[in-house]
Amino acid sequence: MPFDVFDCHHHVGDVREFLSGEHVDGGVAEDEELQARVSIMEGGGVRQAAVIPGHGYQRTRGLADTRRVNDRIAAYRDASPDRFPVAIGIVEPLYAADGYAELDRCATELGLRGISFHARFQGVSMDNPWVRYYVGRIIELGMVPVLHALTEAADEALWKTALVARTYPGTPMLVLDAFSSFEGTKEASQVAEACPNLLFDTSLSYNVDFIEAFIRRFGAERVLFGTDLYSAPVGRRISHILGQLLDTDLPDADKAKVLGGNARALFGVH
Repeated sequence: MPFDVFDCHHHVGDVREFLSGEHVDGGVAEDEELQARVSIMEGGGVRQAAVIPGHGYQRTRGLADTRRVNDRIAAYRDASPDRFPVAIGIVEPLYAADGYAELDRCATELGLRGISFHARFQGVSMDNPWVRYYVGRIIELGMVPVLHALTEAADEALWKTALVARTYPGTPMLVLDAFSSFEGTKEASQVAEACPNLLFDTSLSYNVDFIEAFIRRFGAERVLFGTDLYSAPVGRRISHILGQLLDTDLPDADKAKVLGGNARALFGVH
């Protein structure tokens, strides 16, 4: 692999119930999950990744459960920091003002580099004011706002992501999953033009051609390689987009930015 690849979008969590709609009794042991993920990365040519808890975690105890998943993602990073130098946490907008203390803890005690929002799992829409309030605190704490925009989900519509971006126009924010549909890919270009502080990952795109066109229009610095890889047994391989990116005739300097340089700069990885 001629590039030092950093995948900005890994989830650590069992997503089988969400995909199947059936109850899953028992999960994968964490040491086995870690070994499987590293094996997938090595086989796919990815050296490092940012890890995010799965947003479908059970929250029967509310904030206590959120603290637990943030503790676990920090521990996951600490177990293999060379592979996973960046861990990203979650705080639920439904906690309103009660969530500020957990945002502070994520930054100061756990050393998390960002906070992820995935509205379709969180019982809110991305234009909920508490998303914007939390993003303001995240910025104050020096973390990166990470905004899922699965474009088939109305709660994550890109125009709502743009509302967040325009509230804090000087702050880079990472948008995940925006290329997940044809119409969403077209909309992403309009939002990118209106909101130059937004960066976009490559996850869930079915073809690199649209991403290549996006890069040529807006610059390689606006795109980060990401795969949305979930825990095994659902996650099994690195996205085909990596090979397609390598096969484009984009300049090597642009490929290096997309495949690792931009993510490391965004999250302060040296």
